Amino acid sequence: MNNAIHWLFHQPRSIKRIISVLLDTLFISLAFWAAYLLRLDSSDLLSSYKHWLVLGTMLPVTLLYFVRMGLYRAVLRYLGHHATMVMMGGVAVSAISMVLAAYYFHAFLPRSVPVIYAALALLLCGGARTMGRALYNQSTKRQKIPVIIYGAGASGRQLNTSLTHGNEYRAVAFVDDNAGLQKALLQGLTVYAPDQLPWLVERFGAQKLLLAMPSISRQRRREIVDRLENLHLDILTIPGMADLVSGKAKLSELHEVNVEDLLGRDPVEPFPELISANICGKVVMVTGAGGSIGSELCRQIVQQGPATLVLFEMSEYALYQIDQELNGLCREAGYTVRIVPIMASVQRQNRLEAVMQGFGVHTVYHAAACKHVPLVEYNVVEGVRNNVFGTWRAAEAAINSGVETFVLISTDKAVRPTNVMGTSKRLAELVLQALAQRQSNTRFCMVRFGNVLGSSGSVVPLFKRQIRAGGPITLTHEEITRYFMTIPEAAQLVIQAGAMGKGGDVFVLDMGEPVKIIDLARKMVRLMGYEAGDIDIKITGLRPGEKLYEELLIGGNEQPTAHPRIRTAHEVHLPWAEMQALLNELNTACEQYNQTRIRELLLQAPTAFNPQDGICDLVWQQGQSQDAQARAEKEKGRVVALAR
Repeated sequence: MNNAIHWLFHQPRSIKRIISVLLDTLFISLAFWAAYLLRLDSSDLLSSYKHWLVLGTMLPVTLLYFVRMGLYRAVLRYLGHHATMVMMGGVAVSAISMVLAAYYFHAFLPRSVPVIYAALALLLCGGARTMGRALYNQSTKRQKIPVIIYGAGASGRQLNTSLTHGNEYRAVAFVDDNAGLQKALLQGLTVYAPDQLPWLVERFGAQKLLLAMPSISRQRRREIVDRLENLHLDILTIPGMADLVSGKAKLSELHEVNVEDLLGRDPVEPFPELISANICGKVVMVTGAGGSIGSELCRQIVQQGPATLVLFEMSEYALYQIDQELNGLCREAGYTVRIVPIMASVQRQNRLEAVMQGFGVHTVYHAAACKHVPLVEYNVVEGVRNNVFGTWRAAEAAINSGVETFVLISTDKAVRPTNVMGTSKRLAELVLQALAQRQSNTRFCMVRFGNVLGSSGSVVPLFKRQIRAGGPITLTHEEITRYFMTIPEAAQLVIQAGAMGKGGDVFVLDMGEPVKIIDLARKMVRLMGYEAGDIDIKITGLRPGEKLYEELLIGGNEQPTAHPRIRTAHEVHLPWAEMQALLNELNTACEQYNQTRIRELLLQAPTAFNPQDGICDLVWQQGQSQDAQARAEKEKGRVVALAR
């Protein structure tokens, strides 16, 4: 039976249309004669040529109506309200043509026969199609993955309709927190309470759970997912309400639950006076515009109506990507923003000044930095030059060019750093604090925050790749803990913090509660449908310069600001004369590639640098190894000479 149904549904459209026409011909004929037989209880009319003429007139009229109204173009498995209305209209036309033909051919026609005929014809033509659709759906059920829909509201019901028409999933039950909906029957499915989920999974063999609640908060979503973790189901969700309303996504586009949604908090609406203060109608420049934070800053900046946005980026590929994206965004949204892609290094002050003066830059967001802890440990000079001297040169260029506001994107790793990257970012903060005291034309401020989800080097995409590959998940230490924030929230808060700066301010973003990375890894394993023991977690040991815990403040003297997610800190800083002397010595050490002296200067600076490793610079270590080998060879030669 199933084979016959599949054979029929996989025939060419022309064959299926011919079969439909033949079946309708048969059903109309049966309904015609059955109506007479039921009314007269006699088969004598079967030999009446007048009634055969009536039937011969009705058939082409009815079939022509069905053809013109598109009934045979409709796909049987997707038949809906329109097809039902066409069949009702066709049967009505057929009954009317029966009456007219009987009158014309003087055929005997009791008044109740057209009514009986119409009922039988609709039952046969419509019922056959409904039965065919039901048989097809039943035959394909075994091929679909059984799923449970969490959320029996409008979105859940629409999702179930989409699944019915699809070939991948079939819903077996609804689950909803609303007690008023529980035990109700919706679209043929019963609505159950959430505490019945384990029983439902066992009864129906459900393999996935689909979250159909696009408008709930992140906090509520996190609570629901935490409750579902032990079911060992692959949890998928429909797009958020904002994407559905804007047309960026469709209800049927299921995707994995984003760990970003579970770790991030519900965003606070931006303060209009802060978000646009340094941007609207102004010329804005973003250094490191192609990076994770820099690119998101650019996306949010163009929405605030700047006159010009200057993209300052050293990587050609990254600059090309963000330039293309922003120009496309401006075209689609109708933004009249001039996008200027500039390829250069922040270490070249003359290039920076030429750009700032040439375009009349008002606001600079300095996101350019070497931020990967191990890579900076292995490449100390370049990390220091980019993070410290790049910030200094950009700041001096801003002062010389009359820039109004300069915002440094800093990091929680600058607080009591154990690595060169964090120390270099703290030195960059000290540079701006000293420059803020030296002059008052350009406002300098720093915004410090922790890890951003989805940035290059983030653990979330790494863990996803490792889980999909079957493991193991690599983790440096069982106790390692980090703060997390989504990239859009971080960029939005950076812009608002920059508008509050008075000069030399250090702003700290509220990162929420810290997250233990091993707990994050286990959560991701469960969310992707695996059990705890399916994916191994391999502890690899802390990398050079890596801390177990990150901090956001050097002291405990932070104060609130007008924004609930932004706080300001007052921390130790140097006068410009001392800062300049330190920078000059550090520059000389970098030029001489004197790693020992660089380490000494970083330790002397008021950064609270507390390295946990020796000098890890790869080139320096290679030189040390070669020197040691040369000394060993020399000593060996001396011993041989003495022996002779």
